[in-house]
Amino acid sequence: MTTMMEHPAPTSGHSPKVGIIRHLNIFTAFALGALTAIVVWRLSLSLLPADSESAPLFTREDKITLLSMIGWFVGFMTGIGALVAPFRWVMGKDLSHEENMYLAGKDMGVKRYFRYTTDHKVVGIQYLVITMTIFGMGGILAMLIRANLGTPEGGWIHPQAYNSIVGTHGIIMIVGTIIMVTGPFGNYIMPIMIGARDMAFPRLNALSFWLIVAAAIPLIWGQFIGGISTGWSAYNPLAGQAPLGMNGYIMFICIFALSTMVAGANITTTVVRMRARGMTWNRTPIFIYGVVASVALALPAFPVFFLSQVMSGMDRALGTSFYDTARGGSGWLYENLFWIMGHPEVYVILIPAVAALMEMAPVFTRRPLFSFNVAVMGIAGICGLSVLVWAHHMYMSGWAPLLNAPFMLTTELISIPTGMLFLVLVGTLWRGRLWMTVPTMSIFALLWNFMIGGVTGIYLSDVPADAFLHGSMYVTAHFHYTLMGAGLTGAIASLVYWFPKMTGRMLDTKLSWASFWLVQIGFNVAFIGMFFVGLQGQPRRVEAYAAIFNKGNLLTSIGAATIMTGMLILLAAVIGSWRNGVKASMNPWHAKSLEWTVPNPVPLENFETLPVVTEDVYGYGRKSS
Repeated sequence: MTTMMEHPAPTSGHSPKVGIIRHLNIFTAFALGALTAIVVWRLSLSLLPADSESAPLFTREDKITLLSMIGWFVGFMTGIGALVAPFRWVMGKDLSHEENMYLAGKDMGVKRYFRYTTDHKVVGIQYLVITMTIFGMGGILAMLIRANLGTPEGGWIHPQAYNSIVGTHGIIMIVGTIIMVTGPFGNYIMPIMIGARDMAFPRLNALSFWLIVAAAIPLIWGQFIGGISTGWSAYNPLAGQAPLGMNGYIMFICIFALSTMVAGANITTTVVRMRARGMTWNRTPIFIYGVVASVALALPAFPVFFLSQVMSGMDRALGTSFYDTARGGSGWLYENLFWIMGHPEVYVILIPAVAALMEMAPVFTRRPLFSFNVAVMGIAGICGLSVLVWAHHMYMSGWAPLLNAPFMLTTELISIPTGMLFLVLVGTLWRGRLWMTVPTMSIFALLWNFMIGGVTGIYLSDVPADAFLHGSMYVTAHFHYTLMGAGLTGAIASLVYWFPKMTGRMLDTKLSWASFWLVQIGFNVAFIGMFFVGLQGQPRRVEAYAAIFNKGNLLTSIGAATIMTGMLILLAAVIGSWRNGVKASMNPWHAKSLEWTVPNPVPLENFETLPVVTEDVYGYGRKSS
């Protein structure tokens, strides 16, 4: 991309006089959060009256638990420094220039990664670390599940604990896949890619990350007070009858939804208002479209999810009856609220991953993106239709059977814009001069995995087929092929592609190739085996199964172990390369987008002078104008 430079970056001095912000970090956050939770717990025990005999089960205990978790949240956010600026604003003041520079991470070295830091590049690295941590935890839980299903009789793990492991695995992996592309790369790379110095709202950017850290503790806390016995969807009224650990789930979802809403508003504003001069929408990289589309879906969907959990908490702690059918509530209400978020969430995960691979395809084929407009139309079509398909998850619930046919139609129609993205990827690869890298092979892997996930999903959209397949392991295999097979594949490719810019070093080639093949082979072995047992009739979320399903489950366990091995190799590659990897040049892939025009390491304000875009970012093989 040809650029002209203008508007020198402002210079700024700093003073060592920063105030209380200098003393706030992750350690003070955990300490103050724990202290506040203990104080609130003790006060709640003393002040809240005992339940009457007619009171709903767990009402007092639920109040105490939820109040203590809220206390943790407030204490943690105070201890990390997120409330300093709002408090100053209420007092009629603002942060000083020195304090803002300190928050930006100037002269803090490694310490800035453990603080409330507004530099989008630091936030991107923080997101990368927490994403890998989440996948590590989810992977351990997955191996526990497979260990328990190693024999038909199960029994290695207590049934209640097993249910909690399945539910916790599900929800943390969903959260991990939601943030795995937009978190690290949407924060680190996206502002540089559009020619901006930072996010539109740097403090909100930092807030979105630390909200996720704050959310994790209630979920972990809940595992010690009964866990999640309802599966990751937490259907009511079953959730209203669950142990106290369900309150941890409720708090986790509420805080994570806040994080998603904050991040969505910030990313959208940044892209709309801060693109470089000359970066028209036709010159905006397709990855940016993917990120914006993802948060555009999240902005209306996650408030609904947030409210669904608020009402669930009120049913448990305040005796309301939003979902209690015995007192006039409706379990169907929860199902609708959940899936209004639940199906758009699939595309919140998929769109940025696919868009990232479309971003890489021209780089590794040395030819322009095949039909940029078709790619944009495909993304827009998916966004529009994804909010009109939620009820296909409810065919068997008995809710509004007359709506089955319309929702079956909208669900099948979404395959058209999805096919448009496939067309763009295949068209870009066709007759291209392929540079065989892990990102290149990831494109082929995504096409294969998502083809299987998409085709198998069409059967679930049809009411007659869904009547047979609903609630079986077939469903589990399907969504793993879409979310993990496609989404995770795109995320790993993104890591390999942008790792040199984020760290200044190349990701180890041998280890990354080994990881790629182990993950892809293991993944297909695991979930094709799961398709087999699902078609045979094995239900999902069971602790034991009939002997007829033994071979398929054994195949799935072998595949899962292979995936885990591949991910551990990837972790070793990341840690080793980050510390001792080959130093990367400024543009090792010879790409044309703006992030490859800045030096390694990326300066605090990204650009010495702001760029002006004059050419198509995908103009490979074309003469410069």
